Amino acid sequence: MEDFRFEKLDIWKEAVLVSDLLFDFSDKADEKKLFRFAEQLRAAGMSISNNIAEGSGSSSDKEFASFLNIARLSVFECANIIHIFCRRKIITSAEKDQLYLKLISLSKKITNFRKSLK
Repeated sequence: MEDFRFEKLDIWKEAVLVSDLLFDFSDKADEKKLFRFAEQLRAAGMSISNNIAEGSGSSSDKEFASFLNIARLSVFECANIIHIFCRRKIITSAEKDQLYLKLISLSKKITNFRKSLK
C-alpha cells in the first residue's frame, strides 16, 4: 500500500512524537480535573501534525508553506500552555524544559523545511 506524502516527512514524524508527550501532559491535567486546559493542549498538539499533513496535499508550495506556518504557530501555542502547566504545577520544570527543547527543535525544522519550498 502506498503512503501519504506527509508520512515520509521527518517534521511530521517528529510532530507526532511531540504530540504523544503533549497528550501525556494533558492526561496529567485531566487528573487534576482541568479538562479544558487538557483539551486545549491536545488540540494545539494535533494542529501541528494535522497542518503538516494537510499542507502536504496542497497543489502548490506556496499553499503548503502557509499550512507549515500554521503548524509552527501551533508549536508556540503548545509552548505557552506548557509554560502555564508548569506554573500551575501540573508538570515539573524538568518536564517543561525537556519538552521546550523538542518544541524549539521542531519549530526550527518546520521553518527550515518551509524555506526549502520557495
